[in-house]
Amino acid sequence: MENTSGQGALAAVPAEVDRWNWGAFLLNWIWGIGNNTFIALLMFVPFVNIVMPFVLGAKGSVWAWRNKRWESVEEFRSVQRKWTLWSLGIWAAFALSVAAAVFIVISAVKGSDVYKLAVARARASQEVVAITGLPLSSGFPLGKIEVSGPSGRAKLSFSLEGPSGGGTVYLEATKSVGLWNFDRIVFEAAGSGRRIELAN
Repeated sequence: MENTSGQGALAAVPAEVDRWNWGAFLLNWIWGIGNNTFIALLMFVPFVNIVMPFVLGAKGSVWAWRNKRWESVEEFRSVQRKWTLWSLGIWAAFALSVAAAVFIVISAVKGSDVYKLAVARARASQEVVAITGLPLSSGFPLGKIEVSGPSGRAKLSFSLEGPSGGGTVYLEATKSVGLWNFDRIVFEAAGSGRRIELAN
């Protein structure tokens, strides 16, 4: 077949080219600039950018073939494979970075004094232990801790599980003169919804 690449919107496209393009799907506007397919810049338009990756994945190869001159189908496919590998590498690195950041934040909260105090308070409650049994394990905390020197505030929740049952601990606490005090700390049993005050 004649090399029709770079001949515009009406150019015939070889069957080997007209396939899903992962590089276009995953790197969208970056891929678009590199392949003279500037319609990919619609990624910057709100709402349009929701569907545009899928449009690029489906039509990107056709547009790239028509918009840029390629030496052959083999060269085109080789370059698009490289785009796929680059995009997968970039997204994998991004996912690992996000996971690492989340892990660091959660580890910092689990290592905080207010979290440790809350876990100890729950484990010391005979009412909680009667529901959960022993030993108890605590889950990842959700919420926020704000500390400024000797002062601070915390609003957290975390799961508490034992061999007999589990539930969720909810707390609000204030730090003053370097010490944490619970304004409210409650254990809510899973299933029954029974709530046990742990502030005292």
